[in-house]
Amino acid sequence: MNEDTFQEHASFKLNRLNVFIALMLLTLFVVGITFAVIAYTPFREYIPGYSSIQVRKDALEMQEELDSLVEMTSQTQFLLKNTQKALVGDIPVTSLNKDSIIAIINKNKDSLNLKPSKDEIALRDAVDQEIRHNIGKTTDFKTKYALFTPVKGKISSGFSMEKEHYAVDIVVAKNTPIKAITEGTVIFASWTAETGYVIILKHPHNLISVYKHNSALLKKQGEYVKSGEVIAESGNTGELTTGPHLHFELWMNGKPVNPTNFIDFSK
Repeated sequence: MNEDTFQEHASFKLNRLNVFIALMLLTLFVVGITFAVIAYTPFREYIPGYSSIQVRKDALEMQEELDSLVEMTSQTQFLLKNTQKALVGDIPVTSLNKDSIIAIINKNKDSLNLKPSKDEIALRDAVDQEIRHNIGKTTDFKTKYALFTPVKGKISSGFSMEKEHYAVDIVVAKNTPIKAITEGTVIFASWTAETGYVIILKHPHNLISVYKHNSALLKKQGEYVKSGEVIAESGNTGELTTGPHLHFELWMNGKPVNPTNFIDFSK
């Protein structure tokens, strides 16, 4: 109403209905504005319980670095453990990385005494005599103890002492079942960068069998397996492989032997 002329400019009437509608519209407007601010602006980072994209990205990167450190620590512990076992003669040095061993030796070469003692020379002579004596017994071993064929297939690369290839490579289809040559205990079952999934069995009579480049391992370290039991599936894992095959090694009394002297891999 005009104060001078008392002319009415506008009028409105309040009642419960229009007041309620007005409050509901105002509430919806405030809720909509609040939702838009939280969903589409950086102000949501100041609300407890919300984190920024950068924080989550940094957390993910830190988790990946932590996983890498854990894996590196596990590999280092494995190398040290197997090095200790190899030094005391528990297992042959088949799964150790040659570069790692050379690095350890070079690091401590100043403190190493590489000149053999009289006792060491005598021990070497005794070992050589035992090896020569055991060579003649391989035929007896073959006739007394039948070894199960781990897998049948074509041999793409044979055993060669000159080339330091102490194994036979058998070409097979991927995921072909790999079987234990005889009863024994799993002393190693893990991943290596060069030969992929590897499993090693220790059998009676100082016999050790090695199976490399598998796609999957079906047994764990410490498990006992029977002759002919499936222990892995063939594959193409590791850096030193050119196709699906089984890299099979046979060690007797700590020395590599030609597996074809004891096992028939032909189909």
